[in-house]
Amino acid sequence: MSLLEVITKASANSAQIPSDTNYPIILNPDPILLKLKPQIQDSNDTSLVKRVDGWQISQIDAEIIESGQKFFKSLKRKLNNPVIFNKDEFIGMLNSYLEKNRKKVGISVGLDSSDLGYSCVLIEKLGFTMGGDVIGLILEAGIVFELWEILETLIVHGLVEYSCFSNLIHNLIEKRRSDLVCLCVKYVSDLQASDLLAILMYFLSPPKDAYSTMANVRKEWDIAALSAIEKATDKSLTGKKLGLAKVASILLMIALDGFSVSELCLHYLLASSNLDEAILSFCVSKLDGSQMMGFIRYLGKWLKKYDKFPQAYHSPKFSSSLGLKACEWVPQLEDIVKCLGLVLDEHFSSLVLHPEFHEELMSMVGVINPLSSEARLCCNVANLAESLKTEIKGA
Repeated sequence: MSLLEVITKASANSAQIPSDTNYPIILNPDPILLKLKPQIQDSNDTSLVKRVDGWQISQIDAEIIESGQKFFKSLKRKLNNPVIFNKDEFIGMLNSYLEKNRKKVGISVGLDSSDLGYSCVLIEKLGFTMGGDVIGLILEAGIVFELWEILETLIVHGLVEYSCFSNLIHNLIEKRRSDLVCLCVKYVSDLQASDLLAILMYFLSPPKDAYSTMANVRKEWDIAALSAIEKATDKSLTGKKLGLAKVASILLMIALDGFSVSELCLHYLLASSNLDEAILSFCVSKLDGSQMMGFIRYLGKWLKKYDKFPQAYHSPKFSSSLGLKACEWVPQLEDIVKCLGLVLDEHFSSLVLHPEFHEELMSMVGVINPLSSEARLCCNVANLAESLKTEIKGA
């Protein structure tokens, strides 16, 4: 049987494929692979694919999976009746479950169980022992009991996937947890178009009671900007590293200065890899008139900032060399121009009816014209360089 035939037959027989619920965690492959043996001990067998026997996961993995299944069933049953199920009981269940896993894998936490944040440390250390179904229920309980620190730990440590809890963004917006919504944009890699649209609309027209948690986002940007200034004035830095620190401080300064707290939240969305051109076009098409004008004003601010501070540029070294990770979440000029182009393409015919749009557009013209002239000059220089390279190769 050819390799293609083996693959085709295996994919057609989906009944034999184990589901994710059977193996919800990442298995330790070493004890599994060492026990695998060919079904047929024939040295003359020339087939590309050989069947093997002996598949068996390790005892520790089996116990962790069983423990997760029991915890899932128990927690699901209790969440169905939250009136008699309270926060303290949930924390106790969660800690007990993770403690059992800790003992199985032999990891030290280094914190007393009575300390604040003990549950978060357990999640941080033992998150890999939890399957997606268990994480989904913990997220649900975290929303119900408003255990925001636990939700933050799950999100920041990359334990949250869309398949775990598809209503997470909707619930966080409903609870007005703007800071956690920003964390989802930063750390959850598979957000859906509907989630990104909800986030964009929420930040463009936030309810009055959303600003209290948005203040936490501003604090993060303030701390990042102060850290960048300290780096830029650090006398121990010299040469290229000092130059990088100065540029990074300018970049974070323009990202903070003049932007409202809700616009600071928008920075994360525009800089996110979740927001590709197709999704952005979909999101823009769903905005109403006031949201659209707010978005245009926001993009206009960025154009003026990059025009006023042409020395501001992006570099991965801001994060890798200086530890200024906030620089990764400053939207780049090309992202701003792309967004503005999509907005105008999608809504120009309706926007021209708004007088404030004319004013905003006229204010952008003074910025865009020099940029377009510079772009044409750069294209001419690039074409000249390519021509010279071709001539040198042919000489």
